[in-house]
Amino acid sequence: MSESDNAQTATSVKLRYSDEELQEFKELILKKLEKARADYEVLKQTMTHSTSNDVEDTSPTFKVLEEGATALSKEESGQLAARQYKFIQNLEAALARIENKTYGICRETGKLIPKERLMVVPHATLSIEAKNKR
Repeated sequence: MSESDNAQTATSVKLRYSDEELQEFKELILKKLEKARADYEVLKQTMTHSTSNDVEDTSPTFKVLEEGATALSKEESGQLAARQYKFIQNLEAALARIENKTYGICRETGKLIPKERLMVVPHATLSIEAKNKR
């Protein structure tokens, strides 16, 4: 191999994250997943009032005043729960990409997503470059 070939190999583009880096991402995702699942359970309980000390089981006097707020709160909780569920699915998909060693590769450009971005948004599948093109 010539000196120019060595220089080219040394500066070649990294195609995927190392197994050690993937393990680091996996630990980060597992922590986020644990918290996301706990938050999702809280939201589900809020929607079903399973741990509620609400006025719905006491005085009917407050019922009329609370109905509007309760309906809004349930709707908001439902939207938050749906969003949280999607976040959980995205994290689980990221774990699958780690297992098959495709994690961190932009699905549009094929380039490696910067580690800094993945530390903030570990379920990202697009680089900032690809995201900005959308």
